[in-house]
Amino acid sequence: MVKVQDLVKVFRTERGPVVACDNVGFEVEEGRFFTLLGPSGCGKTTTLRCIAGLERPDQGEIGLAGSVVYSGRGRVFVPPNQRDIGMVFQSYAIWPHMTVFDNAAFPLRVGRARLSQAQMRRRVSQALATVRLEGLEDRPATNLSGGQQQRLALARALAREPKLLLLDEPLSNLDAKLREQMRLELRELQRRLRITTIYVTHDQVEALAMSNVVAVMHNGRIIQIGPPREIYERPASRFVADFIGSTNFLPGKVAGPAADGLCRVETAYGPILCISPGDAPPGREVLVSIRPEDITVADGISAGEGWEATVEQAVFLGESVDCRLTVSGLTLRARVHPSVRMRRGDRVRLSFRPDRCIAIRPAGDDGP
Repeated sequence: MVKVQDLVKVFRTERGPVVACDNVGFEVEEGRFFTLLGPSGCGKTTTLRCIAGLERPDQGEIGLAGSVVYSGRGRVFVPPNQRDIGMVFQSYAIWPHMTVFDNAAFPLRVGRARLSQAQMRRRVSQALATVRLEGLEDRPATNLSGGQQQRLALARALAREPKLLLLDEPLSNLDAKLREQMRLELRELQRRLRITTIYVTHDQVEALAMSNVVAVMHNGRIIQIGPPREIYERPASRFVADFIGSTNFLPGKVAGPAADGLCRVETAYGPILCISPGDAPPGREVLVSIRPEDITVADGISAGEGWEATVEQAVFLGESVDCRLTVSGLTLRARVHPSVRMRRGDRVRLSFRPDRCIAIRPAGDDGP
């Protein structure tokens, strides 16, 4: 459905050239929800705007539904209004002087396709009903709540019946509770309509909750791409592990292979069994990434296996207890069940699930 190859976009500034997209490439299958995830300035919005035709790339190729809409080598550039896309911006771009109906109908009135009044009304009514704004057609757009304005912007994009929907951080202006609600509604709507969607966000929770596929961007490049669970559980670099959720990093060296496809890593605090993607020869320096929820905390009074640790902080969060633990000067963060009772100064024992510990490249090596 969407194919992006070797995309390059450079902005010229007073301080010199800024590479926003550095050979970006990916494919999105029809009907899938694909997310570009990364911090501000990583190039995700520029990539989206290039797909929409709002930015002209410097190199590469973009294909939509089997047609090339941009090719640097072939000197092809299809204007945005001819790309059969719908787009929702972060600011919604609602026309304040128009009614709800007129806002949703606007792209149909200025588009190339000439529709009859009956056809236009049918499309707009269907789009408004899809986002649960039926009955509000005559209301001034400024009288809508933030969530309703977000849905109106989505209805306006859907009214064109596009093959591709592009969403540029559409939920970032909503409060936390409404953002969570709209996240679920938007994902359910996309599933129901089966419309191919590319979503841009810096919010890791949004990306993990909504996507079929996540592409993590950093410094203009895609550094890892895959299903949400794979991105979270099998980060390929320190940046991905640190950016997606919370994690603990332990430097060490690979000692050698272990049973069940695991490897043994020696650290200054003790050995750890973990997963090592690819070949990791003995002696290679690695970082072991351990998520807080994958650390088991047990009473340290009784003898047994595991690392001895001291509780520095235990914060009750309702659904879990967030702990800060020290092991020989190393601080680890653990997240345990709320039924676990512990206090500052308690001695505990820590154990780690080998299949949840990942040996990754050390700091500074965040390439693809």
